[in-house]
Amino acid sequence: MINVAVVGVGGWGKNLARNYFQIPECNLKYICDLDETRLSQLQSQLPGTQLSRDFDSVLADPEIQAVVIATPAPTHYSLCKAALMAGKDVYVEKPIVLEVHHGEELIRMAEERDRILMVGHLLEYHPIIVKLRELIDSGELGDIYYIYNQRVNLGTVREDENAMWNFAPHDVSSILYLLDREPTDVTARGQSYLRDGVEDVVFMSMNFSGESMAHVHVSWLDPHKIRKITIVGSKKMAVFDDLESNEKLRIYDKGAAQNTDYDTFAEYVTLRFGDVTIPYVKVGEPLRIECEHFLNCVRTRSRPLSDGHDGLRVLKVLDAAQRSLKTNGVPVAIEGNAKTPGTSSGTAAK
Repeated sequence: MINVAVVGVGGWGKNLARNYFQIPECNLKYICDLDETRLSQLQSQLPGTQLSRDFDSVLADPEIQAVVIATPAPTHYSLCKAALMAGKDVYVEKPIVLEVHHGEELIRMAEERDRILMVGHLLEYHPIIVKLRELIDSGELGDIYYIYNQRVNLGTVREDENAMWNFAPHDVSSILYLLDREPTDVTARGQSYLRDGVEDVVFMSMNFSGESMAHVHVSWLDPHKIRKITIVGSKKMAVFDDLESNEKLRIYDKGAAQNTDYDTFAEYVTLRFGDVTIPYVKVGEPLRIECEHFLNCVRTRSRPLSDGHDGLRVLKVLDAAQRSLKTNGVPVAIEGNAKTPGTSSGTAAK
């Protein structure tokens, strides 16, 4: 039985608390939040769980093995650091932190103390995303030309982070997971319509050494709620629509190929229109899968799929995209990933 404390039980944190409370191998000993109303609202739903407004006292409990942090992103660094220093394993919601050097520091701390550090990149645990990764790795889709993600709706407007930092970690993490590569450079453009300096809509593009590219559109100022990933390969194409109740994944046997033997320009490119298949994928709750993975890593001392390094590579993309936003879309290289001479992300923002 692993003793866990969930810190931050707002919109997403209460879902984490519910899952850890329901998992048989877990004892949700504490939920911790500064808001007493939130705590009291969950008290009847999580009987036997202690309520606390004092994070330090939770860390001081020697029975607590793992701390789950689901607080606002600006607090992640200080809370994660304190938990690691107290000898606890840590799960932190996305993004891991807001500064690259802070992410690097937390990774060093976890490794030096032999602690688990896991980041809540939920889509990496989604059975459909796992299936798409299998299709890509097997070559069924062919060479991946490009991926584009849409995550938009008319929803809650944040004050402490823009739409990119709020939404795009999901999309960036899933794209990096699917391609199993990191981009060389990023561009991003956005606009702040409701509050100065807080972008409500962002269009972000990533380049992968000229071999593949990916595009992300995020917004909380849109008439439609869309959660969709489209992958275009040289052999087949795939669409994952997370809002579909049953047929979430469709594979399109469509494509285009060059002819070596042709007489006219119209014959130069051949279009192929094949069947559309809907593969069966057993879809469990991704959050439950993610929580169980964290507990298993704590129990077996194994490295999480979305460990600190995974969180850091997503953070580097977001950091570069933020720098590009400030320069109205100037490409920013991902430091250490660019294969051609260029400006590093540290100087591109000047």
